[in-house]
Amino acid sequence: MPTTPVVPAPPAQRRTPSLPTAEQVVLLQCLRGYPLVSLLLNTTPSAALSGAEAVRLHQLLAQATRRLRAEGSGDDVSAALANLERLVDDAVGGPTSATLALYAGPRTAMALRLPVQVRERVVVDPTFATRDLVRSLHRTPRHAVLVLSSREARLFEGAGDQLGPARTSAFPLRDTRQRKNDGVRADREGNDTAAFFRTVDRALATYLRLHPAPLVLAGSKRVLAAFTGQSTNLGRLAGSIPVNLATEPLSLLAERIRPALESYLLSRQQEALDLLDKRVGAQRAVSGMADAWLAARTERIEMLAVEQGLFYPARVSNDGDLLVPATDVEHPEVIDDAVDELIELVLERGGWVALLDDGTLAAHAGVALTLRSRG
Repeated sequence: MPTTPVVPAPPAQRRTPSLPTAEQVVLLQCLRGYPLVSLLLNTTPSAALSGAEAVRLHQLLAQATRRLRAEGSGDDVSAALANLERLVDDAVGGPTSATLALYAGPRTAMALRLPVQVRERVVVDPTFATRDLVRSLHRTPRHAVLVLSSREARLFEGAGDQLGPARTSAFPLRDTRQRKNDGVRADREGNDTAAFFRTVDRALATYLRLHPAPLVLAGSKRVLAAFTGQSTNLGRLAGSIPVNLATEPLSLLAERIRPALESYLLSRQQEALDLLDKRVGAQRAVSGMADAWLAARTERIEMLAVEQGLFYPARVSNDGDLLVPATDVEHPEVIDDAVDELIELVLERGGWVALLDDGTLAAHAGVALTLRSRG
């Protein structure tokens, strides 16, 4: 099956790595073909790679080159290698974060930077290695940020460390009614604010129905207390950030949001463990890679819980149902990491994925899958 093309930048244009978006991750997960090369390098956040990092990057490139040339020849191999070499050349002078991730195929070239450390490696498979991209989205998930005052509401979408206006015409909202602030009119002022917040909350509800995401609120403590006291859209509230909107630039808000998101994600980890315990008690869970793989293909799946550090090179049976662990990772018949494939399968079939701290699933050999009831 041919690889779905991703239009790369022109050869003369530098590809500056960016944090992955959900759309980019889905796109890379959809691609099928051979060879698809994933190259992952841990880096130190900086304006450019250090000398030692550049050396390691070229060592990984050399490893990828050996594998590609050993496993075959032809136009597709040559094109994939040329795309990877261009990505490496561009990456040497580009900005870094915790990890540099390069994805190259015959018609694909994408450079991303990740906010999480990874196991450095080269993967050559019929699919891209996207598990660390999923980790990145879990670490910095797409989120909505509602910036509030008593007279104005602005809604932003966050992805990674970037904030941009939300894709909706309902915001910004402004209360243009005339108000009087004298003591006699204090009750009226409070009623006007409450009415304005009800309007904001209705618009927010419509947006979240179309774009479900964790929500972060930002504003003065007084305003946030008033809004949260009446909002009906706090089911996925990740945090409230007290800010002085008159003095704090929006560019700094993303940095203050990150700790709130990390706390929210820790609560999601516990939620996943609680769900797993419940499903184990109801005999609606399987453990270990082999059983999880088969169940993901044949059962009504609900949630995949997997430790972040679990890697599982394997061969797949001819019918695709059986997974056999392998040690000869560079053999063309071996999937470099079946965990990546399992994650993609679960997402394709409508399940959700919880990437958990290493050791939390020791009783399940690092991976467990919960199942929906058949009723």
